Amino acid sequence: MDKNLEKIVHFIREHHVLSLATSDGKMLSSCNLFFAYGEKELSFVVASSDDTTHIGNILKHPEVAGSIVLETKTVTNIQGLQFRGVFSVLQDNELKKLYFKTFPFSIALSPKLWKIKVDYFKLTDNTLGFGKKIIWQEAFL
Repeated sequence: MDKNLEKIVHFIREHHVLSLATSDGKMLSSCNLFFAYGEKELSFVVASSDDTTHIGNILKHPEVAGSIVLETKTVTNIQGLQFRGVFSVLQDNELKKLYFKTFPFSIALSPKLWKIKVDYFKLTDNTLGFGKKIIWQEAFL
């Protein structure tokens, strides 16, 4: 695995909630979602109902952006991840298993699962130096 991506994945492993931004082309919306992360697939797995604003937006425009942050008031400890990707209904059974392993209580709810296939990460990590940025972008052929 690429060294930059390794550092990003290490950060992701320490968290379980992401903030997601969506748009229907006119209005913006944001929400917070619990996630599991498929490292091989470079994908977040989330649960959400069809009747939410963000899913309504995604059905029109599946491109999304989001973030995961470490809340701290200590400047030298600031860490935060920004990402972009494409949101779709989850089909992968291994990723479904990962989600239910991460959140076993959710099995009883039979949630609809979705995937965010990430193509861009930017990690800000002040523990590596003030304002240090680590960027990973999927190579498109």
